[in-house]
Amino acid sequence: MSTPSSVSRTPYRIGDALKAHSHVVRSTVDDTANLLGSSGGLTFGQGMIATIVALSLSFLCLLGVLAFHFPQYLTTPELRHQYSVDVLRQAMFAALLIAGGLSLANLVLGVRRNLNLLAFGLVIAAVAFGGSRVPVGNFPDHTPYIGLDWFILDLLGSTVIFVVIEKMFPLYKGQAVFRREWQTDLKHFAVNHFLVGLILLTVNFAIHHAFSWMVNHDFQLAIQRIWFLPQLLLCVLVADLAQYWTHRAYHEVPFLWKFHAVHHSTKTMDWLAGSRQHVLEIIVTRVLVLAPLFVLGFREGVINAYILIVGFQAVLNHANVHLPWGPLKYLIVTPDFHHWHHSADDEAIDRNYAAHYSFLDYLFRTAVKVPANKPFPAGYGVVGDYMPDGWRAQQAFPFSATPTTTPTA
Repeated sequence: MSTPSSVSRTPYRIGDALKAHSHVVRSTVDDTANLLGSSGGLTFGQGMIATIVALSLSFLCLLGVLAFHFPQYLTTPELRHQYSVDVLRQAMFAALLIAGGLSLANLVLGVRRNLNLLAFGLVIAAVAFGGSRVPVGNFPDHTPYIGLDWFILDLLGSTVIFVVIEKMFPLYKGQAVFRREWQTDLKHFAVNHFLVGLILLTVNFAIHHAFSWMVNHDFQLAIQRIWFLPQLLLCVLVADLAQYWTHRAYHEVPFLWKFHAVHHSTKTMDWLAGSRQHVLEIIVTRVLVLAPLFVLGFREGVINAYILIVGFQAVLNHANVHLPWGPLKYLIVTPDFHHWHHSADDEAIDRNYAAHYSFLDYLFRTAVKVPANKPFPAGYGVVGDYMPDGWRAQQAFPFSATPTTTPTA
């Protein structure tokens, strides 16, 4: 039987425990917010790199579990028919082991306790909701969806491939992975991937309703009889010609520039910088570039190969990468070539519009004449630096402000 004194101490013990838990939660939230709001280089031996890896993998695994539970709403139909669910299960299992092992080791060592406690909690939550063993049955294929799987796979793939390339062949050696404004570009990256369903639906609707009258089936059959490689090279050329003139219009028409200025506002070039785009620009550009491919009737395999090329080249050409391209730089667009397009230097204004074939700019006399004493740009961004930071502010910018300075190329 409890004594009066022990009974009276019980509420205080409960209150102290609640206060302690509340303090841990607040500290974890504060530490997470500080981490997400910070930028700069990372140093080995301080536990931060392992903590970031654990947090990132555990969060993506939890998102992956949700995608397994609701594939009809959280996965991209065009993508889910291409990958193996069994391979993804194995990858998720490995990622859970890595995230759990790193976070638990850091907790034992007393390194970044709150952040690693959060990472370990996310691992536990992912496992509790089924982990890599969530059953995926039959489900309808024509439902509204968010491209969560596309976001997860592209973020992991881009990080592993392009961060490694940037560290092996950097243009600017001291540039940090978590450079300034990385948060804004990651939001652009996420939104563009989550809205992929709506964007594709809008683009396909516009193309079929606006350009179907131009289709000639006999001409399309003639195009489809061309061998695969020359047909692919022709496909890229047609797309790049459409992209060149569309891109040039964004620079030379003041109203259109207000949308394109969002893309040019990034002051640091890396693999993530290319994601900074206005949603309406993405839709309009895709319609104008894909419409001629639809009208000419390139084979499905050729279109798929083109999509892979444009996806890889778009990321690579914004990356912090410098390689000895030799004469190829006069034929294809390289990171060096496209970095000059983003430069705020006078000689780069409204130059280097091509996305794939650099010879188009030489042909139309819009290629940058790189100064012999300045092989790389001195700075990036829009002239005047008038673009606000943050995804919402940048999406609203074309409708609420007018640039007062000359656009930058």
